[in-house]
Amino acid sequence: MRLIQLSRESLNFPPPEMALREPNGLLAMGGDLSPARLLNAYHRGIFPWFSPGDPILWWSPDPRAVLLPDGFHFSRSMKRFHRRSPYAVTMNRAFAEVIEGCASARDEGTWITPEVKRAWGRLYDLGHAHSVEVWFDEELVGGMYGLALGQIFCGESMFSRRENASKTALLVFCQHFKQHGGQLIDCQVLNPHTASLGAREIPRIDYLLALSRLAQAPVSEACWQSGTLFADGNMFYTQP
Repeated sequence: MRLIQLSRESLNFPPPEMALREPNGLLAMGGDLSPARLLNAYHRGIFPWFSPGDPILWWSPDPRAVLLPDGFHFSRSMKRFHRRSPYAVTMNRAFAEVIEGCASARDEGTWITPEVKRAWGRLYDLGHAHSVEVWFDEELVGGMYGLALGQIFCGESMFSRRENASKTALLVFCQHFKQHGGQLIDCQVLNPHTASLGAREIPRIDYLLALSRLAQAPVSEACWQSGTLFADGNMFYTQP
């Protein structure tokens, strides 16, 4: 099976079932990172990932890694930490800083190039992308960002500069997302960190079926309002 070359003139993608088995999920190359193309891709279970200097590569792996909002693995040590957490957690207060933190957190290099940052900045400005920020006093020490598709949140990346900061971001977000009707968090590809937090693999077809259903089902509008989600050991919810 050959790799499909995308044009800039068409937003169409080949079916995810045409993705290569090796490397797992590689589907197409080329195109651009316009908001319309990115939204079209994510609605079809496809996402971009590529190294600096390479063409844009589009993926739909099988199996797919997902996390249920109430499936976060709350270890004993994390429970003890969270009860006396020194952190505050906010939503959509520092999107650009979070994506910069994710880009700079990896010593081995990052796929979050300036082009990717600009693309996600446009999605954020359009109200599709969102960030969760973790603060120690007034310092940003962790966070995560991704794309909202109805009752699915497509998590892209997270970072941590202090103990349990990224875990706190995901834990608090899971509680908040579930409170407002969220059903599934897409983790794309399973890794040891996300597996330790409760993510698991499901067949791609099962993810695509869930996507077709849940992407059309809205969460409450209050879910994505900018504000404080957690501080001083307490969760804060706007009313669904």
